[in-house]
Amino acid sequence: MQKDPKTNATLSFEDFKTEVLNDYKLAVTSRECSLLGRREVLTGKAKFGIFGDGKEIPQLAWAKAFKDGDWRSGYYRDQTFMMAIGELTILQFFAGLYGDTNPGADPMSGGRQMGGHFATKSINEDGTWRNLAAQKNSSADISPTAGQMPRLLGLAQASKVFRQVKGLENFSNFSDKGNEVAWGTIGNASTSEGLFWETINAAGVLQVPMVMSVWDDEYGISVHAKHQTTKENISEVLKGFQRDVEAKGYEIIKVTGWNYAELIEAYQKAGKIAREEHVPVLVHVKELTQPQGHSTSGSHERYKSQDRLAWEREYDCNVQFRKWVLDNNFSTEEELDAIDKDIKKQVREGKKAAWSSFIAPQIREQQEALTLLTNLAESSSNKVFIEKLKNDLASDAEPNRGKIAATVRKALRYVVSENTAEKRQLQDWVNNYFEIIQPKYSSHLYSEAKVNATDISEVKPTYDTTADAVDARMVLRDNFDAIFSKRPEVLIFGEDAGKIGDVNQGLEGMQEKYGEQRVSDTGIREATILGQGIGMAMRGLRPIAEIQYLDYILYALQIMSDDLVTVQYRTKGQQKAPLIVRTRGHRLEGIWHSGSQMGGLIHLLRGMYILVPRNMTKAAGFYNTLLTSDEPGLVIECLNGYRLKEKLPTNLGEFKTPIGVVETVKEGTDITLISYGSTLRIVQEAAKELQQVGIDAEVIDVQSLLPLDLTKQMVESVKKTNRLLIIDEDVPGGASAYILSEILDNQDGYKHLDSKPQTLAAQPHRPAYGTDGDYFSKPSIEDVFEKVYAMMHEVSPEDYPKIR
Repeated sequence: MQKDPKTNATLSFEDFKTEVLNDYKLAVTSRECSLLGRREVLTGKAKFGIFGDGKEIPQLAWAKAFKDGDWRSGYYRDQTFMMAIGELTILQFFAGLYGDTNPGADPMSGGRQMGGHFATKSINEDGTWRNLAAQKNSSADISPTAGQMPRLLGLAQASKVFRQVKGLENFSNFSDKGNEVAWGTIGNASTSEGLFWETINAAGVLQVPMVMSVWDDEYGISVHAKHQTTKENISEVLKGFQRDVEAKGYEIIKVTGWNYAELIEAYQKAGKIAREEHVPVLVHVKELTQPQGHSTSGSHERYKSQDRLAWEREYDCNVQFRKWVLDNNFSTEEELDAIDKDIKKQVREGKKAAWSSFIAPQIREQQEALTLLTNLAESSSNKVFIEKLKNDLASDAEPNRGKIAATVRKALRYVVSENTAEKRQLQDWVNNYFEIIQPKYSSHLYSEAKVNATDISEVKPTYDTTADAVDARMVLRDNFDAIFSKRPEVLIFGEDAGKIGDVNQGLEGMQEKYGEQRVSDTGIREATILGQGIGMAMRGLRPIAEIQYLDYILYALQIMSDDLVTVQYRTKGQQKAPLIVRTRGHRLEGIWHSGSQMGGLIHLLRGMYILVPRNMTKAAGFYNTLLTSDEPGLVIECLNGYRLKEKLPTNLGEFKTPIGVVETVKEGTDITLISYGSTLRIVQEAAKELQQVGIDAEVIDVQSLLPLDLTKQMVESVKKTNRLLIIDEDVPGGASAYILSEILDNQDGYKHLDSKPQTLAAQPHRPAYGTDGDYFSKPSIEDVFEKVYAMMHEVSPEDYPKIR
């Protein structure tokens, strides 16, 4: 007698037979979707295809061990699994392949990701969390190989936190006492990536409930495993991670990918160990095939031998499963042939319905445009040219929105000097078209819910009249203390963040007070520190991931750029990861601790906030603001500011620094000086010295680079002073150029300038370590003074004679 994997109840032969045949139907359905999907790409209806053929049977076994509350962090071949847990239909599969922008058709991403990238819905329309413990969850996939690994670590660690941290008992919508497993998948070749190794090591250290499946079909695109993996065998390489009576580690399970019964047993074992013992498990699924090759961009016949191709045809998991079904008398050839035929029909019909749903609104939009173009042509002296455009658009039986928009915009060029009702109708139509269509491709870069961080108002710090100035790091420490005492879901982790309270003592005593699960040390592994934060944030916790120095963020930049900042965008607002990344940087000494690569960050991290507070009170206020919102943010504390003196506020944990709002820290009339972070203090000192020679400078702190000056206050200063200098410690063309672009391009500041706007940046290299390296590498007080003085000399040489 067989056991039901979900309930452990004994199944009758008939019940087990029904389950087996249901699995057979799913395997055939998934395979047919892959086969027909490839054809859709080759005919041009879909742009690219990457499918899960050859992985069907292990994914069916995996799905039986996957329970409500569990999470998947996989890669783009897990379509059978998604079908098995009821989160992917035939229509949705093809809608994703076509890139349907309707989330009702493609719930995974609303056309923003290529097919094979899967996600489930975590948040409601108003931005509130769904009951994640009562549903099966898939974190949104990304394409970069092994990019799913760091996030997987955090998804698993969340279960450990929910199980062990007091005060989280009421978070039942997110966890059932930490009994959830995070399941990861990866192709065998991608285990060569550093992110795989970093995550595997970290999960072994942390002992989290993670099951990692390696789909091993011996190839990575066209490259054989002998070029990918030592010994051509990842489980052999990882033998040293196997746990034993003397040391914690992994449970390593090896299983044949075409053996249905063996696979079910392996995944039941893996799930039980991870769920009950909180031990990571590696499942090495060997002898898999990839019947259609890597993707529609190439044929595997070009790089596989005839012997290998013959073996793959025989040991295709679906072929072996069918044989097993027949050998065990669960069905007959005739019955299975009938099932196959029926499923082929279902898939064809599903494909047709998905295409019709995808193309129908575009055909309606095409017809609207054609009607307006016809009217425009009849009223225009350039009728012949407009009709040519119209006929070209009309000839397209499968129009896309880009062509529709391009055609009507080109038509308007021919009537630029005409003034007719038909022209105005077309202008109104195309403007309205962009208002409706553009959000389908551009919405949800940031949160569109009520808890958007930029909608949170400033709450100023309050002080006792007798408040003494303290080391600024104590403002941070005591603010974190206030946060931790009130919010059990907040935790912080990083290199040296735990026992010693971070390298600058901003967390002094916090681990002793709140425990190792909430204030913890990590290994030297920045990418998975970020991954811990992303995964835990996706599960309803409020993690603060600390990267010791801003320079070290480069280790984690790919994860931040490809995963963290795109979560809301790539799911069209259906998932979120409100992670706070804490780091310290700006002016210090040396190539590796100068921390000013802001130009790169502001361009690579669109989708999160980049906050550059000038002191620790402002920084603490940013943490308080971000924890009130539901979006990710990067807070860069001034590395040379921890020992400077600041007053200790009385409303710790409550005061809030506004995001996207600049602050004028000194009024002036002659020139506007704009900066941020540690350099702002240099600008303030220079402004005092400029005052002594009769130059009254206005000094503005931008406070946040993403977003930048939402209320457009910088231009108001330029209106008053008519001169502008932006000072920045980034390389030339970096953040200073970005700020200048905002003022000139978006705020029309050029209208108010009497002199050329200028920037003062660092040298185009990192600072040397020597004692004077900073002085000769980054803007100094003298640099700022002389730059401003030279600008004023140009205006009035008599009043400001040349200095040098």
